[in-house]
Amino acid sequence: MTVQDIIVKKRDGGELSSAEIDFLVNGYSEGKIPDYQMAAFLMAVYFQGMNFSETVALTRAMIGSGKTVDLGSIHTPKVDKHSTGGVGDKVSLVVAPLVAAAGVAVPMISGRGLGHTGGTLDKLESIPGFRSDLSISEFKSAIRRIRLAIIGQTDSLVPADRKIYSLRDVTGTVKSIPLISASIMSKKIAEGIDALVLDVKVGKGAVFQESLKALKLAKNLVAIGEEFGKKTVALLTRMDEPLGYAVGNWVEVKEAVDCLKGATVSDLMEVSYALGAQMLLLGGKVKSIPEGYQRLKGCLETGEALKKFLEFVENQGGDTSYLGGTREYPTAKHSIEVGSSREGTIAGIDAGLIGRIAISLGAGRREKEDEVDPKAGIILHRKTGDWVGKDGLLATAFTDLDLDIEEIKEKILSAFNFGESVPGGKGMILGVVDRERVRDWIVT
Repeated sequence: MTVQDIIVKKRDGGELSSAEIDFLVNGYSEGKIPDYQMAAFLMAVYFQGMNFSETVALTRAMIGSGKTVDLGSIHTPKVDKHSTGGVGDKVSLVVAPLVAAAGVAVPMISGRGLGHTGGTLDKLESIPGFRSDLSISEFKSAIRRIRLAIIGQTDSLVPADRKIYSLRDVTGTVKSIPLISASIMSKKIAEGIDALVLDVKVGKGAVFQESLKALKLAKNLVAIGEEFGKKTVALLTRMDEPLGYAVGNWVEVKEAVDCLKGATVSDLMEVSYALGAQMLLLGGKVKSIPEGYQRLKGCLETGEALKKFLEFVENQGGDTSYLGGTREYPTAKHSIEVGSSREGTIAGIDAGLIGRIAISLGAGRREKEDEVDPKAGIILHRKTGDWVGKDGLLATAFTDLDLDIEEIKEKILSAFNFGESVPGGKGMILGVVDRERVRDWIVT
């Protein structure tokens, strides 16, 4: 068995055995297989795909590349949430403390920015002092004591995926259903959960813009979860325009905290409540989705969710004085205000373009070694359906980089579409997928 043989076999459309997949994953995680060979394999999978058996084998190999977390001694129901990635997607920062405050433990292993989509770890690490590198014992202790911990892959926890995840980002192999599925589910299964709720994004700012491809991914993820004995549900949610108003790292943390304090950000809270209610249902804390909504809203209104978030941040070393407003966060060197070139109603905002602009400002990565500037980002002042006058403020961009200011303004302006008619009556939830069927599916 050689790496070259495995690459050629997949390149030519062959089905790989579990032994071949194990050989490749273990060799790469141990440093015996170089990046260029793994990149070739990833590209072969991108074009030829993998069947369900291969995807399950890849998931199992990634899990087997390291240790798994045993949370069996913690009797509180353990349910995680995962998003396939979007622009302005800070849902984890809202829903995790909401659900933990409602009595369900949320053990979460998250990733960093991938392509034009942001990463939960990058957002949290914009909080001074925050640690995402907890040991497994620290992770378990946090789940036991406060019902919430969010960490990244460690050297011992799904190490193969940690390396492959970074490589996919810079080799153009992000949009692969089997690679996405194995990456997500290996982390989730390894973290010791009882159940999982998935947020599969659909639209211009999502990994998959096509609704039927996103539906295929959702079905694949649910099937893998059930294969490993985890109760799994997927929601398909809109990602045509940025979620909320903030795109970046610190600016998204700030918006999430504002929501936990009761600020009205309708699209973000609609998705957060929908996912959180499913988590409570799978965790056995409620008997229906409407009851889940009411429980979550109660935790928000009483301040329990905000208190849980601050407790979580403090437990992982973060300085909560920046979140409470007692200390001022550092400001970016440049603050760029973007005014409208015309008056009218905004008919849409291109989430993918906004995400790519945010990367150019320093909020994301072009290369896997790139550093992320937590201060960089974009705040939208208008969303779809809003009217704006000529020269009215559309957005503000933040960066430390000495870029062409006029070019940045033009790019951001081009992401806003104006029109006489605005799409109306569209909710954020397109459909729900569980092991039995697809419910309430709306084809976009």
